[in-house]
Amino acid sequence: MARKISPKRRFMSGLFGGRKGDRPSVGNPTSIVSQELMEKTGVFFPQAHLEAKLMAELAAAGHEILGFDSIMPEFSVQQEAAALGCDMDWGSPSMMPDARTHPFQRVEDLIIPENILEKPSMKVVLEALNILRRQYGDEVAIVGKVMGPWTISYHMAGTQNFLLWAITEPDKVRRFLEVLKEVSILFAKAQFQAGADVVVLADHATGDLVSPKTYEKFLLPVHKELVQRIGGPLILHICGNCADRLRMFVEAGFDGYHFEWQVDAQEAVRVVNREMSLVGNINNATTLLRGTPEDVRKQVRYSIEAGVDIIAPECAVPLQTPLRNLRAIVEAAQEGYGSVI
Repeated sequence: MARKISPKRRFMSGLFGGRKGDRPSVGNPTSIVSQELMEKTGVFFPQAHLEAKLMAELAAAGHEILGFDSIMPEFSVQQEAAALGCDMDWGSPSMMPDARTHPFQRVEDLIIPENILEKPSMKVVLEALNILRRQYGDEVAIVGKVMGPWTISYHMAGTQNFLLWAITEPDKVRRFLEVLKEVSILFAKAQFQAGADVVVLADHATGDLVSPKTYEKFLLPVHKELVQRIGGPLILHICGNCADRLRMFVEAGFDGYHFEWQVDAQEAVRVVNREMSLVGNINNATTLLRGTPEDVRKQVRYSIEAGVDIIAPECAVPLQTPLRNLRAIVEAAQEGYGSVI
């Protein structure tokens, strides 16, 4: 019988392909906050995006109430955008934050504030990580999250504008990435210093919008540089069907890739060939939001048997996701392990 290990060791072992413990790891590279989880804790959006103590408390519920092996306190994708000057709507218990404005259309106007880490939207994440490190650092994996330069460019200029430039003004796209990659690097290093064991790099060059050729042309060299300069363990998150560029993610040097249900787990494991860990890929919209716990268990079992290293929802879960379905991810990992080791 496999011996029990701590949630942190279980998660880190999954990320680095090490010894298998008492069950597969269940983690959350992106948000698992739901309205029910907010009600259980008494901590709600938008305050949890803005106050470090509340951010840490709500994030910890993913471990304390749901049983996940990791705690990830950054729930939105807008922290950098707010620090760089976007006007924000910080949302509500039923709505995630969003930028109201996309203020920069020229590279020349992009100015990275010298004190960007002191901006409230970034400082709150660092403070929350520090709180969680003190409370859980020896026991639970603490996961940070930063946006990559492609995502930040969307926020600065608008998604449609930026994607059009990739066709009409490729040099402009490269200049945006060159400037904004420094924000990703700075924030990631600060998160490691604040207490993160791992950082997720979310860079939404989704397979639905960006071709493999475009990824290779613009982002692959930037991602290689980010991996080298950040230095710590990194999990890449890119939404959509990215089955056609998995080998490029391996080439970039990421320790793990957080992937969606659109990418078949068996195929992903085959293509990656254990050269990078896989994290995912339980379907949000159909299974977690609208399905039953048995639907969740069925997908978890499929992913475990395929060889996915860390079981996780495919992306930030919808806020209306029932807690019973999130709990079912951990329950299935516990129940099913005996049949696959």
